[in-house]
Amino acid sequence: MDDLQKKVLSRLQNQCARREYCIADIRKKALKALDTDDSSAADPLIEALLKDGYLDESRYASAFARDKSALEGWGSVKIRFALRARGIPASVIDAAIAGIDSERAGEKLSRLLQAKMHTLQGDPQCRIKLLKYALSRGYEYDDVRSAVAKLTSGMMGQD
Repeated sequence: MDDLQKKVLSRLQNQCARREYCIADIRKKALKALDTDDSSAADPLIEALLKDGYLDESRYASAFARDKSALEGWGSVKIRFALRARGIPASVIDAAIAGIDSERAGEKLSRLLQAKMHTLQGDPQCRIKLLKYALSRGYEYDDVRSAVAKLTSGMMGQD
């Protein structure tokens, strides 16, 4: 490794020590810092980060899934697509999705739908808009359907 690579490796180690990154993100950062388009130039840096435990795809995927579910209110479908776009293997994605607390995710879905429903008061297409909204957040259709049915069952008597 030359001096530039050592300097970039040190910077990447510092960044990885502060938060989780996937290999694809680190590759982009390394290539930008090395000022090259040759993808293989980042390979020795990535190998060193993997060997030293700074990078771990499963750790990244688990943290990503947990954070997006709890903080952003994303469903498993949206999380799966986002991780796949980052080049995370399917088996790692499945394990990360399995690590999401389904009870908390269901509560988050209910809170999101209740907040959205307040903005749709009096709208005749409220149920359809709630379904579309929750599906756009990446929740499974069956979960969305039952949550919307629970929420709108009280509305039907008011009409």
